[in-house]
Amino acid sequence: MTSHEPPTPAASPNPNSTAAPMSVAEAAGVCRAVLDRVGEAVVGKRDALGLVLAGVLAGGHVLLEDFPGLGKTLAARSFAQALGLSFRRVQFTPDLLPADVSGAFVYDQKTSEFVFRPGPIFAGLVLADEINRTPPKTQAALLESMQEHQVTVEGETFPLPEPFHVLATANPVEYEGTYPLPEAQLDRFLLRVGFGYPSADEEWDVLARRLARRREDQQVEPVLDAEGLLAVQRTVETVVVEESVGRYCIDLASATRRHQQVMVGASPRGSLALMLTARALAVLAGRDYVVPEDVKAVAEPALAHRITLRPELWLQDASGASVVRQVLASVPTPPTSRAAGPPSTGSATSPPTGLPAASPFAPPFG
Repeated sequence: MTSHEPPTPAASPNPNSTAAPMSVAEAAGVCRAVLDRVGEAVVGKRDALGLVLAGVLAGGHVLLEDFPGLGKTLAARSFAQALGLSFRRVQFTPDLLPADVSGAFVYDQKTSEFVFRPGPIFAGLVLADEINRTPPKTQAALLESMQEHQVTVEGETFPLPEPFHVLATANPVEYEGTYPLPEAQLDRFLLRVGFGYPSADEEWDVLARRLARRREDQQVEPVLDAEGLLAVQRTVETVVVEESVGRYCIDLASATRRHQQVMVGASPRGSLALMLTARALAVLAGRDYVVPEDVKAVAEPALAHRITLRPELWLQDASGASVVRQVLASVPTPPTSRAAGPPSTGSATSPPTGLPAASPFAPPFG
């Protein structure tokens, strides 16, 4: 006999939640508080942290790709704590099996039945740590989960909690012991973000904070819970996107397909990623509408990892990011009926991040 009851982790929110959207002003204030809390642990990376939060608000998954020791894992854990989500970490290693991620049926001697034992994928926020250190077969175990928010094991389908997000960390592919992520896997990530090395002052701030707290562990106080995050995500869904801005997203994605250095350009999922993340960025800036500068701010994180260069250019100084920068320079910025200015709908007169309202975050990944 086999038990087919889906797993119900205690920390999982109600998937049928009817959490009402917040006002844009309220959502922007909450997002600022989340960034403040995460910034207490991850020093000097507010722009990159803002992009990660925008990816989560847009309902997507984020790939943090950079050199070891730059705070990628700490950022993922801190976001889980600040957002009040159940958190599981999967350390991807060469011997990791798909069942170690998704779960498996095991025999229960007490009931003489096979019961499903859920894997670590059943959490509100899953940290896929060093995802490119495991072979593509195990990487592929995340494809269904990331796209459809469900897991299928031996023909049985089990829903994942809502909200569900994957923050994956990866080391550069030039590092020994890494496997390149398949294009299909990369395409599932809404954004790819890098942190970069800190400045000397920021690095001293890291050391000074460690001396002050007298322990290694860092705890971030929660700002939201799962229901609150769903409410902010529903606020993002109310943000207005004019047709000219939507077509600008399409023009940028299609321009990558025609670029002479590109073998495979961004798919329609790329233009969708531009629009979705730009809406989240508008909320972070305290606006209920998207302007072209929002799209430009997320173009590299949203498109660069979806581009495959021609093989003869792999040894040259060319990258998906450089292609996106060329596309941004060549595609005309559309006119809109709304100018990027003070936030609307009664929100505060300055954006919550303290950065320009039109482009709150500069793309940190080169």
